[in-house]
Amino acid sequence: MSIKKFANLVLEDGSAFEGYSFGATQSVSGEIVFNTAMTGYPESLTDPSYSGQILVITYPLIGNYGVPPTDKEDGLLNFFESDKIHIKGLVISDYSFKYSHWNAVKSLADWLKESDIPGIYGVDTRNITQIIRERGAMLGKLIIEGSEAPKEFHNQNKDNLVAAVSTKEILTYGQGKHKVVLVDCGCKNNIIRCLLKRDTTVIRVPWDYDFTQIDYDGVMLSNGPGDPQMCKATVTNIKKAMEIGKPIFGICLGNQLLSIATGASTYKLKYGHRSHNQPVLEVGTNSALITSQNHGFAVDNDTLNDEWEPYFINLNDGTNEGIRHKSKPFFSVQFHPEATGGPTDTEFLFDKFIEQIKNAKNK
Repeated sequence: MSIKKFANLVLEDGSAFEGYSFGATQSVSGEIVFNTAMTGYPESLTDPSYSGQILVITYPLIGNYGVPPTDKEDGLLNFFESDKIHIKGLVISDYSFKYSHWNAVKSLADWLKESDIPGIYGVDTRNITQIIRERGAMLGKLIIEGSEAPKEFHNQNKDNLVAAVSTKEILTYGQGKHKVVLVDCGCKNNIIRCLLKRDTTVIRVPWDYDFTQIDYDGVMLSNGPGDPQMCKATVTNIKKAMEIGKPIFGICLGNQLLSIATGASTYKLKYGHRSHNQPVLEVGTNSALITSQNHGFAVDNDTLNDEWEPYFINLNDGTNEGIRHKSKPFFSVQFHPEATGGPTDTEFLFDKFIEQIKNAKNK
């Protein structure tokens, strides 16, 4: 039996938690964020929106169903949101050393080791989450016994994370009749799956690529990590696309980038929205929807010009959850309508996007 290796999680405010190491044995630093999912850790760990962050999972038992295989369909990994783990480190309460699932091929610990990602278990993750929720988003260090601790707290929001996670080449998926340009700012695979189910050809382009030179029917602005102000090249191309006038649909970071392109402002949230059950209200209706979210920045509703209006608002704190143009086929949402794992209450927005494309083509 192997000897347990100690690990420590140290937060920016001085809070410290001692537990045990699993996964890789290197120490790291990054922003501490949390996720409230009961299942779906393979999807969360491979979500590019978590790039550079240390992820705290509040559900107590993690690792019990192992890690699925790397089967592909339509050029995409079936059970993951990208082709690698994007988190900086993983924090959990209780690690299941024995996994059991018909589709599992390895343990979570082995997967983390292969990917050089450290983890810590045996700590009170709900207490850690409570600290983050009361004192605001903060940086942290995950220090593994026997490895050199980071000298400084690293703030990944000062890096251009989108450039790091975006595709480096143009990729095409499907052979549908609606041609959609997907601006990859850290795209989740399920966005592509949701589009392919709706008779599309998806052309995935780098975050800074001038996609307006492509013949397309609609534009999808993907999710992604970090500060939206880093994506000035993307904003420039969005402005060109709005002049062309074809339908535009943005998700998460895509909501912030579309808003900036209209002249609106964004700001860093004190807490961020990091859970699978965030209620949002469709403005102008009594329709409340349950959403999955993962973002630290938000759009300032007060800075939207007269041609735009809020589409959804968060029922917990009243913050922006999307925008829409009052007359043109442009809209975006701050949450994840493609959520995997998570609630799929809002997947109908993909149908709305395709309907806008059909209407534009008919005209």
